[in-house]
Amino acid sequence: MDLRSTLDRLLNDACAGNRIPGVVATVADDKGIVYEGAAGLRSCDKPEKMTVDTVAWYASMTKAVTGAAAMQLVERGKLSLDAPAGKVVPFLGKVQVMEGFDAAGKPRLRAPKGTVTLRNLLTHSAGFSYEIWNPEAGRELESRGAGNVLSGTQATLDRPLLADPDTKWDYAPGIDWAGRMVEEVSGQRLGDYMRANLFEPLGMNSVTFRLGPKHRERLAGLHARTPEGTIVPYPMEVGQDSPLDMGGHALYGTLPDYLRFTRMILGGGTLEGSRVLEPKTIAAMSQNQMGDLFVTPMPAAPPFSNAVDWWPGVPCKWGLSFLINTQPTPQGRSAGSLSWAGLANSYYWIDPVKKVTGAVSTQILPFYDGPVVQLFNDLETAVYQSLS
Repeated sequence: MDLRSTLDRLLNDACAGNRIPGVVATVADDKGIVYEGAAGLRSCDKPEKMTVDTVAWYASMTKAVTGAAAMQLVERGKLSLDAPAGKVVPFLGKVQVMEGFDAAGKPRLRAPKGTVTLRNLLTHSAGFSYEIWNPEAGRELESRGAGNVLSGTQATLDRPLLADPDTKWDYAPGIDWAGRMVEEVSGQRLGDYMRANLFEPLGMNSVTFRLGPKHRERLAGLHARTPEGTIVPYPMEVGQDSPLDMGGHALYGTLPDYLRFTRMILGGGTLEGSRVLEPKTIAAMSQNQMGDLFVTPMPAAPPFSNAVDWWPGVPCKWGLSFLINTQPTPQGRSAGSLSWAGLANSYYWIDPVKKVTGAVSTQILPFYDGPVVQLFNDLETAVYQSLS
């Protein structure tokens, strides 16, 4: 069976019986697109079929795009990876570390032992923490009536650190702050900067922070998997009424457009003759940028996430801004490959050794959903088997 037939079968089998309502997948090598396919429905309660041009919430797949925008400005001398970030965004120069709560339920704060930089914002080592996985962060937000990170407000960003900079990896909204740094030095909203400097040069024509009528015609619905394992609609949109362009989680677009971004990374900063980053910058983004720290497993955080441990026993690092596996994976991915995911169960990888990149997109909560992860692993395994 050829690769296209194999991947078509995997997608259709995954959607059988509404196990996954709908899925898009795409794969490319350094020569071009190898596969694009879709199966199932855009929403489990509507008849429209999932298609490769379906628009979906990228969620944290946004992070690498924001990292690329920041690194463009590092190339241009407008941002520095290691200068105090507070020189660009004053809040980051006065942010404090929270050490629990006093008897009245107020946060106990102290000065940080270190300085927040763009490098540790992009590597999740600045000391911030997502409330989804860290209840202490959620309690702090509640103590001052601030919404969670999906609210996209300044109040949710203006949170304390929960650790000193450069002392631990903690998945966090630091990249939202990196996006604010891009805005400060460029004089543009983050979405406008991305459009002019990434989306238009790379032909990512669907990608946006704000959905318009043409996006909504092709928009996939968000779903939730119940504890019993069934799929139900979960009506939620992110960032549409937010005053900020949240660079950590709020982009929407098609999966083929996202693969144009990963193909650019695979191509050393260029795609189809359009260069947006220098090869040395891509090399830096693709290397360990967190020193002696390691990425740690993420605990279960219902209703938003199952427990996450990408490859038990495989040490992982973080680049600018990608997860890096330091050993080959069971699916065939080379050591030193790049990857990450989105909360609604979308996943991508970039293998610079074997020159292949791929992604799978669904719209299901909680994150790290068993059937979707199995599909992603099976698809990736099939791709690598075809290469050999």
